[in-house]
Amino acid sequence: MRRHVIALTTFLAFYLCCLPVIADDDQNVAQEGIDVEQFLRDYCIDCHDSDNAEGERSFDTFALPLDSVSGLITANEIIDQITLKAMPPEDADQPSDDRRLAVVGQLREAVMRSKQSFQSKGGRTVMRRLSKREYENTLADLFGRRVDTLGLTADFPKDATSRHLDTIGESKVTSGFLLDQYFQAANRLVEHRLGKPQTEPRVWHFKDNFRQYEELTGAHKSVFKFEFLCLYEQPNTDTRQGGYAHIEDFLKGVPVSGLYDIEVHAAAMHRDTHYDADIFRIDFSEPFQLAVVPGDARKGHIHYPQAIEPILGQDIVPDNDPEWLTFRVWLEKGQTPRFIFPNGPYESRASVIEVNRRYKDEFEGKNYRSGVVRTHILLHGELPHIKIGEVKVHGPLKEQGGSAEEIAVFGKDGFQKEKAAEQLHAFARRAFRRPLVAADRDRIDAMYQRRLTEQATPRQAALDTLKLILCSPSFLYLSEQTDDDVIVLPSVDLASRLSYTLWAGPPDDALLKIGESGELAKKNVLRQQIREMLKDDRTSRFVEGFLDSWLNLRDLGNLPPPRRDARDYYAKNLPRSMKREARLYFKHLLDSNGAVTELLDSDYTFVDKHLAAFYGLPEKDSMRLADGFQRVEFKGEAKRGGVLGMAAVLTVSANGVDTSPVTRGVWVSENILGIVPPPPPDDVPAIDANVSGAETIREKLTLHRADPACNVCHRKIDPLGYALEAFDPIGRYRTKYPKVRGKSAKIDTTGELLTGERYSDVTSFKQLLLSTQRDRFLHHLVETFLSYATGRHMEPTDQFEIEEIVARLQDQGYGLQDLVVESLSSEIFRSP
Repeated sequence: MRRHVIALTTFLAFYLCCLPVIADDDQNVAQEGIDVEQFLRDYCIDCHDSDNAEGERSFDTFALPLDSVSGLITANEIIDQITLKAMPPEDADQPSDDRRLAVVGQLREAVMRSKQSFQSKGGRTVMRRLSKREYENTLADLFGRRVDTLGLTADFPKDATSRHLDTIGESKVTSGFLLDQYFQAANRLVEHRLGKPQTEPRVWHFKDNFRQYEELTGAHKSVFKFEFLCLYEQPNTDTRQGGYAHIEDFLKGVPVSGLYDIEVHAAAMHRDTHYDADIFRIDFSEPFQLAVVPGDARKGHIHYPQAIEPILGQDIVPDNDPEWLTFRVWLEKGQTPRFIFPNGPYESRASVIEVNRRYKDEFEGKNYRSGVVRTHILLHGELPHIKIGEVKVHGPLKEQGGSAEEIAVFGKDGFQKEKAAEQLHAFARRAFRRPLVAADRDRIDAMYQRRLTEQATPRQAALDTLKLILCSPSFLYLSEQTDDDVIVLPSVDLASRLSYTLWAGPPDDALLKIGESGELAKKNVLRQQIREMLKDDRTSRFVEGFLDSWLNLRDLGNLPPPRRDARDYYAKNLPRSMKREARLYFKHLLDSNGAVTELLDSDYTFVDKHLAAFYGLPEKDSMRLADGFQRVEFKGEAKRGGVLGMAAVLTVSANGVDTSPVTRGVWVSENILGIVPPPPPDDVPAIDANVSGAETIREKLTLHRADPACNVCHRKIDPLGYALEAFDPIGRYRTKYPKVRGKSAKIDTTGELLTGERYSDVTSFKQLLLSTQRDRFLHHLVETFLSYATGRHMEPTDQFEIEEIVARLQDQGYGLQDLVVESLSSEIFRSP
């Protein structure tokens, strides 16, 4: 017999085990049943009638048996609120625990009986277009090479999200502007990669005229005569002086897109400087690093950051004596190589000012100048920097067997005009992710013939037809075309849905072949294929996309802290490390089928040297940047285990300046428990989150909750956020608030949930979530994953199968990989 777990009733089992002995009268109530409508009249109707529908919920017309989807929704909400003891409110008359259980039990039976009575209210996935990240991944997979150097989506409108998910079909609106951008992107990609003229390799050698702009110009002309190109700071700074080094005589860039060898004669200068390391916010025990990024003088100031600058190559720079470093990189037509110093000083201008202030006695008076003047420091001081004396650019390089793009589109023998239609059809099948129909072939053939009649060469006609394919709705959309009476997604469409879930890109040839064969419709084949796909490195795309949605990590960095308060956040590029920690942690659980409960608490995580120092872990003293990320075990640091102890989550659930139990409580409620609190009434003023002296945010919230209108929501939200006040706006652990007027208030991390359970700190709070909210968390995680995977939000009628998935996961040990397999082999995922 199939097991069912009621949606949103995760406290029920807990209460069944922990309630006191039932009195005789209450036993009779429990045994004989209870009038649910009478219970609502006794305890709920005062706040939830048609005249006073608190939370926009009216119960005065609710009745059993359930005969509508709206009634099902209401029943589940009542179950939710009663089991949480959120209804009736704490200041009202309370029913006995046994009467609560009786009502919950009767509602549970009513929900179960209604399962066969309701049809979905239209829960089909709206035909959705690819998100920007899926679009770029698809092009990279189709053409066999990264496309981020082209910046194809740089001018696309921002992807709309729905409940933080960027895969929901109904939110993927397509405008005329976006259609034009698709055409521009297809044209640029095809012409740059496949339409380029044959160009023989050549060598450019640069040894002088290394001009650098703004306040660097005078010093470089005076000291170096423009014979050296220098880097003084990392690129992520405020004043931007010396973070990018370009080649002044190569601003026009490379003549065609292609592979180029960049040779750089470079040395790391003054890594052994006697100047105080705190001036530079740099770890001098680490060797200096040099990286190559593209630049385009037509797209903005070459001395400043640009929209398109992925790191193309990176290496260690030798100390003092220059050596040749070689980078093989891909550059697009018109791009010029630029050099950056990823682990360089935090800010060159501030460093120079401080050196001039603190070490002025080391310089001759006639040469010394205060402020941002650096000439005398370069001549006689020890300013740490990277010095480049020569640069060679060689290319475009010939690729063995032809370019990746040529092979991907036309095959290993390249374009053949007598086989043009066949080659274009084969590519379109891959691009459309399904077998072509007659109409597809007709449009492709018609476009090719039309361009030939317009005097285009056969190859150019094929390239223009390729652009048509890349602008087709069959490419841009996950069409999943099915008739209204089809209840199971066709195998070939299932292959695409599966690949865009787990790989955020198109199915490869093997998966597409299985989809076209119809075998994927068999549940055992589907489950086996899911397991195989999870072994592929492309699942890292899923991890990134899903965590950006579920944990809202996409917004990390949108509200950065002031630079003066969090210099390491910028100097060590901590947002990158923060995201990486969360991704590696989730990927580890996915690969090992670790229990999803470890997402709430564990005794380990993954950190690099920067994050180990940020967390104050002992590994900070032994790790090197070259070690990358390592798994570390917590020893007496239980507060950091699980996502609630991760800096990424703690940063994205704050505003960069201060913290609030309300903001983080809402985050926990929505992202961990799946309960979206209603917005505050329009006439409720905002809470001043600033604390001064003994006037803590907790005290202000206590006063705020004295208003009954405010108390309704805050009594549910605030206890979920108090424990996280132990962390500042970027996730640093603390015991006191910042000083205000000389006073520093102590942080109180204790709290009590509506159900009466108490916690003392973040560690016991996490344990409390595990003991009382585990299945609620699991239910929400399954629901969020299915919404992400199907491209639609779950409906009340979907809850039945979600409950069955949760039940199977309980039996299997809560494995994350099992969650993925069970969800992706469910009827929900396999439905149109």
